[in-house]
Amino acid sequence: MTKEKVEEALNKVRPALQADGGDVELVEVKGEVVRVRLTGACGGCPMSQMTLKMGIERHLKSEIPEIKKVIAV
Repeated sequence: MTKEKVEEALNKVRPALQADGGDVELVEVKGEVVRVRLTGACGGCPMSQMTLKMGIERHLKSEIPEIKKVIAV
């Protein structure tokens, strides 16, 4: 799994985040774990963990089955 592949998958969820004034930034791909940073409105939103798990993580796992976990840093 390459950083480029993860970045491509993130680009597909970005428009939804940006529509709400937020964004996601890829920090690191290490083994089966992807670390991201939620920025803008997503950074301080109380629903950010749900966005991360139900939105971003679910999408990334469907696009790249090798991913086991997505962590916000």
